[in-house]
Amino acid sequence: MKLIIAEKPSLARNIVAAVGNMTKQSGFYSGKDYIVTWALGHLFGLCDIEDYLPEDRRTPRWEPSVLPCFPEKFVFRLRRDPATKEVDAGVRRQFETVKALCNREDVEGIVNAGDSDREGEIIIRILIDQALESPKPVFRLWLPDQTDVTIREGLDAMESDSKYDSLADEGFARTYIDWLYGVNLTRYATLKTGTLLRVGRVIVPVVKAIYDRDLAIRDFVPEKYWCPVSKTGDENEAVELVSKKRFDFGDRSGAQALCDAYNAAGGVVTEVKKKKETLSPGKLYSLSKLQNFLGKKYKMSMTESLDLVQKLYEAGWVTYPRTNSEYVATKEKDKIKAILANVKKLGYPVEFKDKKTIFDDSKIESHSALTPTYKIPDKNALSERETLVYSAILRRFVAVFCAEDCLIDRTELKIDVGGMEEFVLKGAAVRQAGWTAFDSYTPKDKFLPALSKGDRIETAFAPAEKETSPPKHYTIETLNNYLKNPFREDKAKADEEDDEDYRAIFEGLELGTEATRTGIIDNARKSGYITLKNDVYTIERPGEFLIESLADMNISMDKYKTSQLGQALKKVYRGEITVEDSLDIAKAEIREVIRPTPDPKTDTGYFGETVGKCPLCGEEVTVSRFGYSCRGYKTNGCRLSIPRRFCGRIIPKTFAAYLLEHRRAPKRGGFVSKAGKPFEAVLELTDEGKVRFVFDN
Repeated sequence: MKLIIAEKPSLARNIVAAVGNMTKQSGFYSGKDYIVTWALGHLFGLCDIEDYLPEDRRTPRWEPSVLPCFPEKFVFRLRRDPATKEVDAGVRRQFETVKALCNREDVEGIVNAGDSDREGEIIIRILIDQALESPKPVFRLWLPDQTDVTIREGLDAMESDSKYDSLADEGFARTYIDWLYGVNLTRYATLKTGTLLRVGRVIVPVVKAIYDRDLAIRDFVPEKYWCPVSKTGDENEAVELVSKKRFDFGDRSGAQALCDAYNAAGGVVTEVKKKKETLSPGKLYSLSKLQNFLGKKYKMSMTESLDLVQKLYEAGWVTYPRTNSEYVATKEKDKIKAILANVKKLGYPVEFKDKKTIFDDSKIESHSALTPTYKIPDKNALSERETLVYSAILRRFVAVFCAEDCLIDRTELKIDVGGMEEFVLKGAAVRQAGWTAFDSYTPKDKFLPALSKGDRIETAFAPAEKETSPPKHYTIETLNNYLKNPFREDKAKADEEDDEDYRAIFEGLELGTEATRTGIIDNARKSGYITLKNDVYTIERPGEFLIESLADMNISMDKYKTSQLGQALKKVYRGEITVEDSLDIAKAEIREVIRPTPDPKTDTGYFGETVGKCPLCGEEVTVSRFGYSCRGYKTNGCRLSIPRRFCGRIIPKTFAAYLLEHRRAPKRGGFVSKAGKPFEAVLELTDEGKVRFVFDN
């Protein structure tokens, strides 16, 4: 008898349906060869800092004295309700059920049926470790989808769970590192600012990317200029010539003079290139590419799209969703043929194609691309939003395996204007629709008139008023592309050249993973750091405060730091370093921030800490959210305030204390003007309780 532990009740039900002849009991199903039970996702979580402290040091309030906390051994405990801090009765009951089943004498082996990724691997491993009283063999049920056929095949092909030890090591290393960063730096930043700041290995670079982009947009100063432009012909076959030459906005006459010269010369077609091409469809979907499409077309958030595709997966209609690949494993060719046979019955013109652009083991880390399964849902089985998601996956699958190619005619014209400038125009016309009848395709090139070499072109150049454009806000698509490979130099080719992206994934350079990215971005939204509206992300004031406060505290959680840890995790997976080695990297970074003896030149103290006496009213001046403030504000209305950062320079606690005592500090450098120029000045505390500069002149 084997005990199968599924990660969720929905998977347990699918396994029971595939096995057949099983009886429902309280918290499990029983049959002839198997018992099937389930976790509730994460039944266990890591203990908090207080659990590692002696009882006499445990307090209900966060204390800086316990930081940093580096447990000698990480300990897991049953998941607690965030509000009550108590273990939910249902969680405890299900664990007791699993524990009793694990230790039954007739259970000779246990099957890990967690989701087929690193997270699912360790969820069930932790549960077994907590429940099992004496060793028993553990097997792995690895499922690319949840159809009856795949489940039965998976049960027949089970291997020892030890085969996935490297995946588990990476999963545990990721869990421990995220705890070290999240718990230590969240508490440290919160104690420093008096505001709950969620600091995490991935959430911070996500928020910072949006912060940096929005700041660039905010600081952007548009510049107007003149550009010679000619447009002739009708709307269907227009010839539009846009010059590469620009003229300052005050030099309209110069632009007009060039336009007159161009019009006097006219244009001549110097070269015509025509060729017939076969247009390839897009690749099969990874999770992020599917989310990009759904976000752009239907304004669907990443959280909603993941929830919907997860439901389709649990119903057995699509393959495992949290995949980072757009390719299929070569061993799955027969499975694809079976799916194509069923898709063909729906009336789609598909055929099997054995191509490197479809089947490529070198582009797969754990799971193949998202595809439909052989199990086709009834028309009435899906909600309206589920239909949008399933249709997107199905149509892309049909496009990739479409029996009819998409054929297009491409035209390229070169037009010379008086030997002064050459213009290149590109056009395209679809000759045979092929796969574009099923999957969206928008031609980038315009239709061009039928012209031959030597034909003269009438021109109508005139100065067109143009304006430089600011950077664009991040969208679901552009943010996803950035996080997948934050070091890509040519962002425009993110959908064309994928070798660089897959190298980034396999080396651990990506920020977050397909499995975690959606949840992290959603946490940033729930925390009020960012907003998503109509497919556009923008920074919120709490997000600005987070990034600016971390900069003040010298906490650098940028893409370089996060990817460095990501690379360490991949080395754990490959067996190049141990879990402990990866933790040592994180600990060293945290020690750099949380030092036993803070640097007096940069330390701004902890929130509420006394800095000195107010020279205006005699009350205490303490560390506040944005700097140092007089407590007399509440009793006598004193408004003395010293900012934490003044013209680009950190004002440390020692400097603030000196100002309070002497009212004037010696000349110091490190200040930066609005124009970006460094300068030196004397700081003075005014009778109104404000800080001002005093210059020599």
